[in-house]
Amino acid sequence: MPIRVLDELPAVNFLRNENVFVMTSSRASTQEIRPLKVLILNLMPKKIETENQFLRLLSNSPLQIDIQLLRIDSRESKNTPAAHLNNFYCDFEDIQDDNFDGLVVTGAPLGLVDFRDVIFWPQIDRILQWAKDHVTSTLFVCWAVQAALNILYGIPKLTRKDKLAGVYAHQTLKPYALLTRGFDETFLAPHSRYADFPTDIIRQHTDLEILAESSEAGAYLFASPDKRLAFVTGHPEYDALTLASEYHRDLANGITPGIPVNYFPENNPDMIPKASWRSHGHLLFANWLNYYVYQITPFDLRKMNPTLD
Repeated sequence: MPIRVLDELPAVNFLRNENVFVMTSSRASTQEIRPLKVLILNLMPKKIETENQFLRLLSNSPLQIDIQLLRIDSRESKNTPAAHLNNFYCDFEDIQDDNFDGLVVTGAPLGLVDFRDVIFWPQIDRILQWAKDHVTSTLFVCWAVQAALNILYGIPKLTRKDKLAGVYAHQTLKPYALLTRGFDETFLAPHSRYADFPTDIIRQHTDLEILAESSEAGAYLFASPDKRLAFVTGHPEYDALTLASEYHRDLANGITPGIPVNYFPENNPDMIPKASWRSHGHLLFANWLNYYVYQITPFDLRKMNPTLD
């Protein structure tokens, strides 16, 4: 089944060119199906690119999904046209009385910024507290993982000395867990972060179960026992050229980044890399949608929070 988005969203044509089944709202309205309602809080600067990446992964499911895009505030964006944000994104006040089957919180380029200096930190806190009563399952990605661990578990910001960038091997620790069902024993996933996620910190200070880890990247995939929280410290949504774009951007800005590990052919930045993590990303999101969202969400979302009746 398809993802359901507004007819004019640029991702519609972008994903259809990849043979991804995208259903516009006008067509979906003719079907008598209760789609899953998934909210995406997009914190990345290049929002259209990020939309395409996450919608691609969310589409790989037999479930019909109704997508709602959420922006953290109304500040002007340097990388996304104001018309796009005004047409396709909602503000928190627009949805604060609604319930959702799933919430995806993306990463953000804030790895070296103290939480207290993040201009929208109060809004992040508010949305995460709101999600406890209004969302069946929330999936946090990269920087959002660090933010959520601090807000929900009181874990301080942990920062690596050098940026972790590249494609790393990970080990599946719980092959029969629902979120890792079908995973290979070892799989690849990209990272691009300063945030540090030591496995011992997570085990000692939370009730979260670590499902996959890397000797180089630390904890990669972990989740709460009730399936309402899932954390991915890498970027399984990245396109093949995303890390290359970040690397060349940093060079152009006068930064001397390390060459992303295990990424460019022959470790040569002039050569075109290929995605070696695509199947893992699709399977991860399909498992989350099926086992963490669809299987436990109420058919009538009003029952999630009876006070809204």
